[in-house]
Amino acid sequence: MRVQEVDETDSGDEDRVDLQSYCLPANIYGVRNGVDLDMSKKYYVGIDIGGTFTDVILFDSFTKNTHILKIPSTPEFPEKAVINALASMNIKYEDVAMITHASTIATNALLTKTGLARTALVTNRGFRDVLEIGRQRRSEIYDLRYSRPKPLVERKYRYVISGRISYDGREIEPIELDEIERLKRNIALEKIDSVAISFLNSYVNPSHENLVREHLRDFKGHVFVSSEVNPEFREYERTSTTVVNAALSSLVSNYLKSLKNNLTEMGITSPLYMMGSNGGLNTFDYASKMPISVIESGPSAGVIASGFVSRTMGLDNVITFDMGGTTAKAGTLIKGKPDVSSEFEAAGRTHSGRSIKGSGYAVRFPFIDLAEVSAGGGTIAWVDEGGSLRVGPKSSGANPGPAAYGVGGEEPTITDSNIVLGKLNPEYLLGGKMRIYKNLSEDAIGNKIARKIGTDVISAADGIVKLINNAMAKAISIVSIERGRDPRDFVMMAFGGAGPVHACDLAEEIGIRKIVVPPNPGLFSAYGLLTVDVVRPFSKSGIGLQIDKINEQLSKLKKEAIASLQSEGFVEVETEEYLDMHYIGQSYELQVPVIEGSDQFEYFKREHKKMYGYSSDDPVEIVNTRVVARVKVPKIETKEYVEDKLKPEVSEREVYFSGKFIETPVVAREKIPAGSEGKGPEIIEGYDSTVVVNPGWSWSVDKYHNQIIRRD
Repeated sequence: MRVQEVDETDSGDEDRVDLQSYCLPANIYGVRNGVDLDMSKKYYVGIDIGGTFTDVILFDSFTKNTHILKIPSTPEFPEKAVINALASMNIKYEDVAMITHASTIATNALLTKTGLARTALVTNRGFRDVLEIGRQRRSEIYDLRYSRPKPLVERKYRYVISGRISYDGREIEPIELDEIERLKRNIALEKIDSVAISFLNSYVNPSHENLVREHLRDFKGHVFVSSEVNPEFREYERTSTTVVNAALSSLVSNYLKSLKNNLTEMGITSPLYMMGSNGGLNTFDYASKMPISVIESGPSAGVIASGFVSRTMGLDNVITFDMGGTTAKAGTLIKGKPDVSSEFEAAGRTHSGRSIKGSGYAVRFPFIDLAEVSAGGGTIAWVDEGGSLRVGPKSSGANPGPAAYGVGGEEPTITDSNIVLGKLNPEYLLGGKMRIYKNLSEDAIGNKIARKIGTDVISAADGIVKLINNAMAKAISIVSIERGRDPRDFVMMAFGGAGPVHACDLAEEIGIRKIVVPPNPGLFSAYGLLTVDVVRPFSKSGIGLQIDKINEQLSKLKKEAIASLQSEGFVEVETEEYLDMHYIGQSYELQVPVIEGSDQFEYFKREHKKMYGYSSDDPVEIVNTRVVARVKVPKIETKEYVEDKLKPEVSEREVYFSGKFIETPVVAREKIPAGSEGKGPEIIEGYDSTVVVNPGWSWSVDKYHNQIIRRD
């Protein structure tokens, strides 16, 4: 595909997806869609391991029915929850056609610094401290005691050797082979588990990295070279990415191997995939070799599911709001496509949903761009030394969980507050399978909050909810207002176990007038795992190349991408091409798609003006070329339901709205037929989540069992 002038009229319809390609009948599953699956098997399973709960959704491709399950996570051995969930579903394991999986194992390892491999870094002489020098960003400018995150490689394990490659790929200085032999002895002596090799300008000429790797071929651990992990310029980011990949390699590969072995022992031999940070699936082998690809595994699944539903409903602009047990995340979809960024701070901190630069480990790998805050059902409320009410960032997690669970938790949480206010069922959750103790919630809020700030339990609970809503509203404004988007032009897709409880409050605060709550919102990320394809990124630096060389490099990268996936057994591979571009002198780039017959430079200027409010006649430089390879995977079908105006059975309870308790109808969502409608205030309880419809809002259920909530 050649880089030419853009035609703006081409920018819309190609993003729309023919639903038939996503809703494939069981009898045509198989190599036609790029994945060789056994068409006689019927179960497609999505498993999302969160910090609090593990969610499972099973789709029967023969009957078109889905089966769901939500159980507490097992943080110390996350695969245990997966095995327990599948064992309790009472299915024939030999009928499982495919399993897709999302996990927070990589993120948790970086946050806690546990389970990481003892890693060595091999680099050029003079660049031993590149990980600590970084970009000189200070995440806390005025903190005199500020210190950078501890490098993942101790200084004594950073080895430097001779040799130097020029910026244009010429060898300036050769590597002395006796230094490599000394390096091998040191690595063996220090019992290193994993080695990251990152030399200057290796993205242009990787010969020195390959030479060292070849001499380490007898090393028993993992060896990674930056020219393969991240073949792009900027030595700090490339080195950091390679080091993070090396540090995670043993943990992720062992976990996936253990999970695969456990599934095999159960009799499940189907293909296994893991959700990637970029919104696509990875094979277990690829995820083991490139663990950086799954650091943001869990959060992306819900956004992809939102895209799937929004295309079904014909929604162009969607804000996704995902509130689970530990965090809340907001993202945006334009015509079904999410914002994707090429770099993030792994295990970094956030402030009001913004990632704090310099607070984590720089990783360059495509990921779905989300604003995230420590705001989940398990987020703990507390009173600081000055007597002010605070919420987060600590969470009660899966164990012990909120006080209301009755398993030892004593700290008041968001869940406890919603129980006290009547927004959550005060007796049980999960359709009656999980007992709730309202008195424990009242005691926790009374003892830990109300007495300390001199108020009653109800006012304290209301204050906790208002504070957390304010934090989540800031996250939504980051992905909308701060990016030049008016949230009033968007529909909110609310999901996660706690998302639909707070959706109306947030929509009122930021001006959104329409909310969509999909079926089983508490398991929506697991649902998303059954709506995605295998997606693999490939990139190459394009610094200093002319247009003809850029086209040549794109062509080579495309062939490499297709060959790579076909070598793994995939059949039909589709590709998309992109360019990272910036005005010469800028530090960061915009990624723009390559469109047939387009002038990429004019396209870039238009996109730059949309993003930053201006464009310039300054010279533009192509920094990187990118190819995204895609293999279609069979997906869950969107089931249509017959409308039925029959009204389900309604009970009532007092719920706190706008400073007072109101006698409010309560309906079981599973018993609400398509075509039903009603007005707030109303509580709609489901197995996995509760929908709170505020006064002044009305609701209806469409033919897909999505609940549509509109502001009157």
